[in-house]
Amino acid sequence: MKIELRSDTFTLPTPGMREAMFSAPLGDDVFGEDPTVNALEEKVAKLFNKEAALFCVSGTQSNQIAISVHVSKGQEVICDELSHIYLYEGGGIMANAGASVKLLKGDLGRLNVSQIKAAISPDDIHACESRLVSLENTVNKGGGSIYASEALQEISDFCRSVDIPLHLDGARIFNAIVETGQTPAQFGGWFDSISICLSKGLGAPIGSILVGSKEFIKKARRVRKRLGGGWRQAGLLAAAGIYALDHQVERLKEDHARARVIASVCEKLPWVKAILPVSTNIVILELQAGLASVDKVAELKEKGIYCAPFGPSYVRFVTHLGFDDTALQAFTERISK
Repeated sequence: MKIELRSDTFTLPTPGMREAMFSAPLGDDVFGEDPTVNALEEKVAKLFNKEAALFCVSGTQSNQIAISVHVSKGQEVICDELSHIYLYEGGGIMANAGASVKLLKGDLGRLNVSQIKAAISPDDIHACESRLVSLENTVNKGGGSIYASEALQEISDFCRSVDIPLHLDGARIFNAIVETGQTPAQFGGWFDSISICLSKGLGAPIGSILVGSKEFIKKARRVRKRLGGGWRQAGLLAAAGIYALDHQVERLKEDHARARVIASVCEKLPWVKAILPVSTNIVILELQAGLASVDKVAELKEKGIYCAPFGPSYVRFVTHLGFDDTALQAFTERISK
């Protein structure tokens, strides 16, 4: 039995999701005529209390589209040094928007309003103009860390006071929502734009949604086309997203519970030095001195446990739809040997 914990992107469509995909009405989305894509976009926009939404190939694409709409060449994006938009999107901020990045060191990837205030560039021709603040929730490199509502409200209020847009990389936003009781509409009120991934814990095979105002999404659709992201009969994929939102959100709590079990098992292992706090479905282990993550990952693979190196001395496990209690029991037995 293969135990897949490298990422929640390894989820496969459930039978119900496959049925929904194959029965979806289709059209040409570039012409705005795929009824299932339109239904998904309308559903998510309404859920987050935004005017409009755009179905995109991936979270990277939706983030990069958002940045390209918000930021012009020579301006800067303020974000945490652990941000996915900076570390894992192929230098897209520079390549796509021609923008600079101002990196801050937060708490497990989470920024506070004081840091952001201090980071805003002065109104000086020598300075790079601060034009976007981007947060991530949950924070991948922060071990699935979550922002508190009070922190998000403070940051949102400040950004509006200085007329700087606030973007959210919400690749795992529903993991945060089911854990905290926060609502999608709250996030829609805090942020000017949000990228929402459907292909991680929610279990869809592909796709992310970008939400914002009508004017913002109109510009975003043009950028998506320029990047080659125009869909045709994409309703097959949009149907999976609709099914995921209708049936697979609350079950994310199960992933979180299993992640906590993994952490409790691993904290007893002699080769584990420390574990980042486990808030959602991500478990990051710090190895004892002298151990290399690539070697430990290879060793665990020999036991049928697939995980990912997360830096020279860190290993990451991610629970998901395809990791059930049977797999958890097998993991516990194998990793303890």
